[in-house]
Amino acid sequence: QVQLVESGGGLVQPGGSLRLSCVASGSISSINLMGWHRQAPGKERELVASMSTNSNGNYADSVKGRFTISRENALNTVYLQMNSLKPEDTAVYYCNYRDSAMGYWGKGTLVTVSS
Repeated sequence: QVQLVESGGGLVQPGGSLRLSCVASGSISSINLMGWHRQAPGKERELVASMSTNSNGNYADSVKGRFTISRENALNTVYLQMNSLKPEDTAVYYCNYRDSAMGYWGKGTLVTVSS
């Protein structure tokens, strides 16, 4: 089992920044993929960014150049730095962990971009 705990969501004005964090604990594989998905009201969950243990990040086109995913493997932590936020970025952001055996989701953290 793997547990994921997200933090860092909140209310921010358009053009502002937020940094999300996700800490994984439990049976962590040395090779894994961690990332962020989001789900806006009335929409399907979509990939925002992902990053494996030893590779560069992969991003949705809608966030390229604005969001940056990073990891601290020793701490089993993944971050999402979100800059130049737009109202359409408003969603619940979910952390995801996958290895060769299983996948897990966090409970999500709400990001609201509004003036």
